[in-house]
Formats: sequence, C-alpha cells, structure tokens
Amino acid sequence: MADLPFHDRGDFAAADRGFIAKLSPGVIKTADGRVIWDGDSYDFLQGECPVTAHPSLWRQAQLCARQGLYEVADGLYQVRGLDLSNMTLVEGDNGVIVIDPLISTECAAAALKLYRAHRGARPVTGVIYTHPHADHFGGVRGVTRGGVPILAPAGFLDHAVAESVSAGPALTRRAVYMYGPALPRSPEGQIGCGLGMTVSTGTLSLIPPTVDITHTGQEETVDGVRMVFQVGSGAEMTFLLPDRHALCLAENATHNQHNLLSLRGGPFRDARAWARCLNETISLLACQADVAFASHHWPTWGRDDIVHFLARHRDMYAYLHDQTLRLLNKGLTAAEIAEAVHLPPELERSWHTHGYHGSAGHNVKAIYQRYLGWFDGNPAHLWEHPPRESAIRYVECLGGGAAVVECARRYLAENDLRFAAQLLNHAVFADEGNKEARDLLAEIYTRLGHGAENATWRNFYLMGALELAEGIVPATMDTVPPDLLAALTMEQVFDSLAIRVDGPRAWHERLAIDWHLTDLGERHRTTLSNGALIHQAEPPDEGADLTLRLTKAQLLGLLSGKGVEGVEREGDTSALRRLVAVLDRPVPDFAIVTA
Repeated sequence: MADLPFHDRGDFAAADRGFIAKLSPGVIKTADGRVIWDGDSYDFLQGECPVTAHPSLWRQAQLCARQGLYEVADGLYQVRGLDLSNMTLVEGDNGVIVIDPLISTECAAAALKLYRAHRGARPVTGVIYTHPHADHFGGVRGVTRGGVPILAPAGFLDHAVAESVSAGPALTRRAVYMYGPALPRSPEGQIGCGLGMTVSTGTLSLIPPTVDITHTGQEETVDGVRMVFQVGSGAEMTFLLPDRHALCLAENATHNQHNLLSLRGGPFRDARAWARCLNETISLLACQADVAFASHHWPTWGRDDIVHFLARHRDMYAYLHDQTLRLLNKGLTAAEIAEAVHLPPELERSWHTHGYHGSAGHNVKAIYQRYLGWFDGNPAHLWEHPPRESAIRYVECLGGGAAVVECARRYLAENDLRFAAQLLNHAVFADEGNKEARDLLAEIYTRLGHGAENATWRNFYLMGALELAEGIVPATMDTVPPDLLAALTMEQVFDSLAIRVDGPRAWHERLAIDWHLTDLGERHRTTLSNGALIHQAEPPDEGADLTLRLTKAQLLGLLSGKGVEGVEREGDTSALRRLVAVLDRPVPDFAIVTA
C-alpha cells in the first residue's frame, strides 16, 4: 500500500469533470414515503480515512459517493451516484436515449428529472440495456412505459432469468452480505461496495428488449444516433457512438477489478474471453474514441489514456487466467493459487485494477472452478461431513467449545485473525448457543472487515458480525417482480416450477397436465415422474390427466397461489392440487454464519 500514488488526484479531477448539479437532498423515496436511496448518508466520507477502513478503499468510496448530473461530451450526459450504476443519456434528433436505467424505477425517474431540469423535457426515444444484471435494467419503467426501441445483447432474457429467478432467493440472501444494507453508513460500517455505494431498494421492473445485438460490427440508429456494437461473453456488449467519438464500455473495464464470479453467486465470467474482448475493443473501437464511459464509475478522456486504461484491464484478466492455469497444472489447489498469485507491479500501482469489488483472491478461485470444479483432487475432501457435523467433531477433538475459544484467543493475540476465525467458526457451528464464541467471532469479523481493501469482503465480514450479534437480517428486494415473471418464456416458467418440486415428496406421484395458452396459441405438457417435472412443448393430443385452457397471466396467478377465474378445466381436477401439494417454497432468510 505504501507504493500507491495517493498524491495523484487525477481520478478526482475526472470524477468531477463536467459537473452540472446535484440532487439535493440526495434522498429518493417511494410513493408511500419509504426511503430507497440515501446518498447523503455517505457525507462522512468527506473526512480523513479512519483506522476502521483501508485507505485505498476509503479513496474509492470517496470517488463513488460523488453524485449528480455530469456532461461527458457534446449531447452526452450521465447521472451518477443515484444507484449502484450510472444512467447515461444520449441526446438524439427528437429526444434522449437512456443507457442502463438503474435498479429501481424511483431512482431512474429521479435521475431523468434531474437531467430534464437542466437539459429540457426531452422525451425518451430509446433504451439500451448493456448487461442483464438488474442494475442495468430494473428502473426502466421509471423512464418509459414502452413503445420505444429497447436494445440489448442477444440472450439478455435468458441471463436475466438465470440470475433473478432460478437462484433468485439464494442470490438475494447472499446479496445482503455483499452490499451490507443493514450496516450503519459510517467509518465503522458500510462505506460502499467498490462498484458504487450500494443497491437501491425500490421497485424493480423490466420491459423486454425489442432489438437484439447479435454480432460485432452490428450498426443501429435510434433517434438519429448511430451506434456500432461489439458483443462480449455473458450477454455483455460495448459500443461506439462514432459521431460523438464516445465509447461505452462493458463491465470488463471499470475503475476496479470486477468479479469473475460474484460472492453472492451467479454465472461465471470467462477471464480469457474478457481479455480477448478488451484487445478487440482497443483495435476496433478505441482508436475512434475521445472519451470512454461505462455504467459504473467515472469516464476516461483522451485516446491514449483510453487505450492505456483498456490495456491494463486486458493484461490483468489475461494474467489472472494464465497464472491460475499455470499453477493448477503444477498441482496447486484454488486456495493455494489464491495465496500465490499477485498482480505485476505496474498493474498493482494502477488504482483501477485494485480489487474493490472483485478481487484477485476470489477471481483466481473462480477460474480454478471453471476448469476443475469444486474438488481439489484430495480424496480426504471427496466425502467430508457437512459443515455442522464436521464442526462438532473438530470441537470434540480440540477438547470442547471452551478450549476452541481459548485457542482462538491465542491466535488472535498473535494477530492471526484468519485462523482464529476458522477455529471460532467451528465452535459456533458446533454450538450456536456458545455466546463467548459468537461474540469473539463477531469481534474478529469486524477487525477483518475494517482491514479489507475489497468493499464486498468488508461487507461480508461486517454483516457476519452483525448477524452473530443480532440475528438474521431479512432481504428487502423482491427477487421475482411481476415484470420479470411476465417476460419469461413458457419453458422458463415451467423450469422455475420444476426447481420447486420437493423430490422425495413427489416420488410416488405421477400426473400429467396440459396447459393450453389461449393468448399465445401454445400448448405445453408438464409430467410429474419420479420426483421430476418434465416439460414438453406441443405434446400429443392424448395422455394428460388434466387439460387447462387459460392465459399466461392466469397461469402465473395459479402458480403464485392467487385465486384465478375463467380457467377452463377438463379431466381430473385433483391433478393440479396434487402438483401444488409437492411444491416447496424457498427459504429467503437462511442462516449463513450459524448452522
């Protein structure tokens, strides 16, 4: 850390460049008065870095906490600091195109209102989703009701569903740890998440894309604005506004090292593909750009600086990928590689390659998982007991809970916080009523959090400490809002139903239901067989126990347990009741730091 150029204030100048006005007060509420965004709660970051925060992370938080309307280039504006992501606005012939309308409709509406207060009441004439994470599309109904072109990378809905529906409850629960919404906004608590400050908690929406971006070089014009696209992996895309000499970057090039596999979970991102994509961006698009902006952080101006910025990100992801492969082929495990890999000095001295949101440690483990999976090859790890059963045995071997706590205190005195946490984790999992172990583990998590440069690691540690002391903090965000449900294909609807079947309860149940979707003109069959729900499109005319004729909205209502009228039924009406009887419900508030 001593080699970091804290004297260099270039990023602060770039983050402030083009500033027009703040939202004041920086608080956004729902219609019923619930606060869903409070940027003013981060005013404490204007002070000097305290001992309870890593100086590098404090600097990043100071930069991310800046909010307001900024001019990026002629006819190109950003609203930053009103949600986890930025909203970018491109002025066209008749209105304005919105790029990435934040997470919540309320935040998006506030951002658009701030823009219009200074640029006039231009209508929204198009929307672009650069990526299928909720912070890139969730606020769309705050800027438009539809009826305009909506551009997104091909496969957008599939990726959005995989993230928000299939594993939505688990991802949302772990996001409580990643973003730390229950932590106090203070030098001792939550100071951002590296990528921005936090996630808003308002209304999530979705309007399905109308134009798919399928290939690199594809050109589209919306409201007189020309765009040239480059597609990346994982339904991400980069594009050039050639008439503005402005380059919109994907998440592979922001002002921090990004996640290859988020700590809350989600699909893996390919580091090698990211590096190759960035190399293509340099040769294909950067040579035409005078400014590069993204949906997170602040822009980079100047062609040489843009190329330099992209090249360092390219080198970083290529280095992490290749060194992980080199070392795993020498027999090192994921944990061993994570300890061994360090970025080259030039990259380490660059602020924008630091792990404020992602990190070299957990990205290396993600790369290892992509090639070799969870198993490290050691037979001792092939059939281990689950965490609680292992913890009970470890604690017994060490002489009981009190002995484990005493050992942990010794390691704590030696400042080996990592192993003290490992020991105490066993003590708590073996007996979650062991208050001495819980309190000491909470203290250690707090110290680990305060020393972390990575914001998401800090939040995980501090949330662990909070829940050890006060119990589980429930998630507040709706994992499957109505707009997302409505956007699902019927195959996705039945897939989401299949993952709720309680297999053992359904072992001896066999039934088939035909679903005739009258508004879509589609026929589908679901067959419950050996505890698995099998979906078939356009099934044969015979063989179902029950046939239902209904609309997609009625089907979604039935599956959500609502009373639905007007559904035509033919056959054994008990089949639907028997299917519903074997459906399980997710547990949105499962334990993480206790068994």
